Amino acid sequence: MYYESFGAGRPIIFLPGWGGANGEGRDVHEPVFENRPGWQRIYIDPPGTGQTPADPSITDQDGMLAAILGLIDELVGDERFALAGTSAGGLHARGIVKRDPARVLGLMLRVPGIVVDRTKRTLPSGEHFVETPAWQEKQRRYYDPAEAQADLEFLGRIQGSVATYSLREDPSTRFDGPTLIVTGREDTMTGYADAWSVLDDYPRATYVVLDREGHDLPVESGLVYRALVADWLDRMA
Repeated sequence: MYYESFGAGRPIIFLPGWGGANGEGRDVHEPVFENRPGWQRIYIDPPGTGQTPADPSITDQDGMLAAILGLIDELVGDERFALAGTSAGGLHARGIVKRDPARVLGLMLRVPGIVVDRTKRTLPSGEHFVETPAWQEKQRRYYDPAEAQADLEFLGRIQGSVATYSLREDPSTRFDGPTLIVTGREDTMTGYADAWSVLDDYPRATYVVLDREGHDLPVESGLVYRALVADWLDRMA
């Protein structure tokens, strides 16, 4: 499985959204660490995305999570680590916390997918979302290439059914570590309201809804977003 690693210290595992490669997460988050030593940042391409080939033995979300956990074990061993998951990567991150919360230093969920069944999500209308030049550039630079690289047939088989796209075990569990949940007011993919439903699982959570932002955040609120991530790092430290 392909990954990129930067820096040294306590590991943070960054998990991208479904079909997303690690480049967007790297470029969003690396500026936060320019003057913050002591963290090793590991950006993963899950199976079927980016530079990691599909694995035909993986047929559901639990298989995807097992592959990710195998790489984490290989990279960090018994060391504790932090988790940062975007969209479906948020589901993977919550699944890892559910399995062994004592290993996790802190949790960050960016536009997390909380409700797997799309027909049951609480979504905004998107009427105030504006496709700005910055948004168009982000699409061109990150999301279009990631889609072109992804094995869409492999990913589609898993995503095509709620039964295979869900984790078999509900990922809800109490986690007392520092947590950050960031959502977009105009996110018509996973929304912002459903993430509120899991807030009681995380008694040390900061929950934020960013105006003008959709599922691709941060686009218009980069400085605010990086300040939130910096605060999360401070709370873990």
